[in-house]
Amino acid sequence: MNKNLWLLTLCQGLFLTNNVTFIAINGLVGLSLAPLGWMATLPVMGYVVGGALSTGPVARTQQRFGRKTSFQLGLLVGLASALLCAWAAYSSQFWLLVTATLVAGYYSANAQLYRFAAAELAAPAFKEKAISLVMAGGLLGAIAGPNLAAATHSLTTVPFAGAYLALAGVALLAMLLLAVIDFPPAPPKGPASAGGRPLSLIMRQPVFIVAASAGALGYGVMNLLMASTPIAMQLCGLPFSDTALVLEGHVIGMFAPGFFTGHLIKKFGALPIMAVGLALNAACVLVALSGVQLHNFVAALFLLGVGWNFLFTASTTLALSTYRPEEKDKAQGALNFCVFAVMALSSLASGVLVTTQGWALLNLGSLLPLGMIGVALVWLAWKQRQPALA
Repeated sequence: MNKNLWLLTLCQGLFLTNNVTFIAINGLVGLSLAPLGWMATLPVMGYVVGGALSTGPVARTQQRFGRKTSFQLGLLVGLASALLCAWAAYSSQFWLLVTATLVAGYYSANAQLYRFAAAELAAPAFKEKAISLVMAGGLLGAIAGPNLAAATHSLTTVPFAGAYLALAGVALLAMLLLAVIDFPPAPPKGPASAGGRPLSLIMRQPVFIVAASAGALGYGVMNLLMASTPIAMQLCGLPFSDTALVLEGHVIGMFAPGFFTGHLIKKFGALPIMAVGLALNAACVLVALSGVQLHNFVAALFLLGVGWNFLFTASTTLALSTYRPEEKDKAQGALNFCVFAVMALSSLASGVLVTTQGWALLNLGSLLPLGMIGVALVWLAWKQRQPALA
């Protein structure tokens, strides 16, 4: 770890503070303002749809202006969108809230690239650990996000408007930290490497297919269950203080393993760690189906967080081997688009399922994408064994 990695780790933590606070309050604010109950998680969906729509512009901005300028622009958008969310809550305008979270997706699309930038700030032999440790910065979000939401939800006369205002301050702090990070210059682009291979060729590689699908589906399952948890707990009669506790434990599970996940990937390989993450996700579903008491939510969401960390960190590391330096912007943009597209579907599904079908059916439905990840991992392991067998 060097100065730049430590600062980027803090920026990751502030980004997750924004994310966790959004998850904790957007569904509840949406539930209070939405014309129909099933529309409650549309503000959550707006955030990830905005991220999906922004992956292309963000990739072009990164390519043209570099990491630092693009990241700062993302934070500026994050600041403006937080203020817009606060005004939407004050004025009780549901569709303005959805629009504000849609705009905030541009910040998310930028910050999702922090993990790739981490690999560029470390020596090649330590890229796995750099990715893992920067993602461990999410621990700051694990502690700050739920507590920020709990401490500010009644700060003003309008519930949760104060939380949005606090997020504007979080964005300002991240801008100050990012200003002193020194990112390496972009790789030179000669005639032979002006654009690298076509994106379609990069995406047809078996390793890319599995890295993208496992990362996206794993994130989608995590988002499906996490986005619906505040609403499910409210429907079960549990207070918001319990919701904050569950989300804090969940995000600790998401990022605390970052201190050793990179070491495990380097020792055992990406595919075995992804398989362990898949097993932990399945265990989460079993615990969630066993009851709706506070301890069930705490244990299930913690397992979900750890499983996500193993799946997502390992799939990110796996993806690094599928593109060349001059291809990173379009390849990383494609990876993030896959993540955001699946998250958008899961955000809408979470609100619809939890308010119409219930928490149990929501968890049973998550077994389908988990099964798809399992098939993808087995397929890639079989493909990689073919040359050895020959």
